[in-house]
Amino acid sequence: MHRSTRHAPPGGAAGFTLLELLVVVAIIGLLVGFVAPRYFGQIGKSEVTAARAQIDALEKALDQYRLDTGHYPSTELGLDALMQRPQNEPKWNGPYLRKSVPLDPWGRPYQYRAPGEKGDFDLLSLGKDGAPGGSGEDADLSNH
Repeated sequence: MHRSTRHAPPGGAAGFTLLELLVVVAIIGLLVGFVAPRYFGQIGKSEVTAARAQIDALEKALDQYRLDTGHYPSTELGLDALMQRPQNEPKWNGPYLRKSVPLDPWGRPYQYRAPGEKGDFDLLSLGKDGAPGGSGEDADLSNH
């Protein structure tokens, strides 16, 4: 029975040819081309989901503040009133958050206004671009 075996080139060790290496690099490039956009798209979706969850948690903390004091913190006091007792606020029973007030997933503070344009208060993140408006990951996220 005859077996086919691969022999080392004369005078050297066995290795890969340039053509074999180019084929492997091309396959890796194709895989990265298919996987990378999906992966980075999921990161954007998770940041939006995290922002919505943080806005919801802040909204609940603000509601608890209102139940204790009878009003929401003013725009001037801002979200810091959830962590530190404002002066002349005897009914404050905080802190209302376990940790400090978070930044949005893009590293910027949430914007808070009371009274709000659309309700008792407005709480929003300007999205990935940090500018009003936008769509997709750049869209503004708010409690309304």
